Amino acid sequence: MKRSIKAYRHYYKALFDSLDKGTQEKVLYGMLLLKTQDRLPAKYVKFIGSGLFELRIEWQGNNYRFFFCFDEGNIVVLFNCFRKKTQKTPRKEIEKAYKLMEDYYEEKRRTI
Repeated sequence: MKRSIKAYRHYYKALFDSLDKGTQEKVLYGMLLLKTQDRLPAKYVKFIGSGLFELRIEWQGNNYRFFFCFDEGNIVVLFNCFRKKTQKTPRKEIEKAYKLMEDYYEEKRRTI
């Protein structure tokens, strides 16, 4: 399995660039798993609902979440991402991810 990863807008890059080198390497490892593995354990990926997933990264006591969906079966589209500070993923972050996913598919429909 080999998927390509596409970031939608600036959210992924903004968070990634703010991370220290060790955390960036851990995130890149998670991305490599998304690109190459058919199935990932719940430790790394969680299904949120309606086609939305989160990539879960933990490094040195910090938790990060990167929302994504699969497009055309093999393209992973990254939406918003954030450092998780609470037990549950904040509802506003999930709603933001759904909105960005909706915007992505709308833009895609207009360009076809």
